[in-house]
Amino acid sequence: MTSGNDNRPLHTDQTGKPAALGPFHYVANQSAWQDCLRELRVAPRLAIDLEANSMFAYQERACLIQVSTANFDYIIDPTRRIDLAGLGQIIADPAVEKVFHAAEYDLILMRRDYGWQLNNLFDTMWAVRILGYAQMGLASLLEKFFNVTTSKRFQKANWCKRPLSPAELSYAQKDTHYLLSLRDILMAEIEAGGHAAEAAEIFREQSRVRLPNNGFDPDGFWNINGAFDLSPDQQTALQALYLYRDREAKRRNIPHFKVVSDRTLLELAAGMPSRMAELDDIHGMSDGQQQRYGEAILDLIAGAREAERPQPPKRSPRPPDSVLNRYDRLHRWRKTRAQARGVESDVIAGRESLWAIAQANPRSMNELEALDVLGPWRLATYGDEILNAL
Repeated sequence: MTSGNDNRPLHTDQTGKPAALGPFHYVANQSAWQDCLRELRVAPRLAIDLEANSMFAYQERACLIQVSTANFDYIIDPTRRIDLAGLGQIIADPAVEKVFHAAEYDLILMRRDYGWQLNNLFDTMWAVRILGYAQMGLASLLEKFFNVTTSKRFQKANWCKRPLSPAELSYAQKDTHYLLSLRDILMAEIEAGGHAAEAAEIFREQSRVRLPNNGFDPDGFWNINGAFDLSPDQQTALQALYLYRDREAKRRNIPHFKVVSDRTLLELAAGMPSRMAELDDIHGMSDGQQQRYGEAILDLIAGAREAERPQPPKRSPRPPDSVLNRYDRLHRWRKTRAQARGVESDVIAGRESLWAIAQANPRSMNELEALDVLGPWRLATYGDEILNAL
């Protein structure tokens, strides 16, 4: 286990806040991981963050896992051959509190890549949303409470490239180094404001992530803005170009937008160019793009003129007016309630919950509870108001 500086613990200062950024342990082999795991297993709470490479790969993956205890910062390299099952056990342990900032994406990565299900979450982003903070980003919170600045230039770094620079590793360390102290500051405000039960309910809800369907949809070209405005010939070209982009992205292991953007696909389909010179007028078709993709694109467009036309997808049926009216009343109630509290609307209740309530039209508290779309705190706090709104 290598250290960013030395092996001294990261003591807190006299106020209980973390001391200035000091050493970290870089965990890149099984032996170092076993040393790290021994420390993590005795910690009552951990601060955790993940870095991925979604801007650089066809299928993103976890590239770094940062974990901080009260005394040490660890930067774990999951691209190496390390058996991380022990961390998964800690993630699942309800006796250990896990502190994240904006946990959803990280929890999805952990669930998808490792099969981990988290219990006992404290999310500092949701904490400040419950408290009605205007600034919710971690960078602004670190500056506000700890006078720490972070560089935005690393927000889009390729975290799976090796070696990582000292500046990149320092940036990654900051993502968890201060989180436990930030959690304590925010929890004190939450308790003082009488929001502890609400926060606990929201944290439980946020820990139950659902994996999105991120598989490639061959009919997804219909979701490109402007696709329905094209002629049948142009829609056929758009479909062919859309499928070609996916094949190229997969072959080169890069995101779709690094082949060509949606806007470029649409302009190519709308213009139906037949000569290389016509590609000069298409947004995003630089000289390099023309050299790499130009001939294939022109061939696809030429072939689309004779190909079978794609059939537009069936649109979802419009909900009955009665459901729309109930949803509108609930939406207006939620907005008014949020404004009165000084928070964003989804802190009060999520959009999916409102739709479920509008569709079911419960007439009593028992019927509302049976829908299982509101936790006990929200049900007790807002149940009567929701029934009155209906």
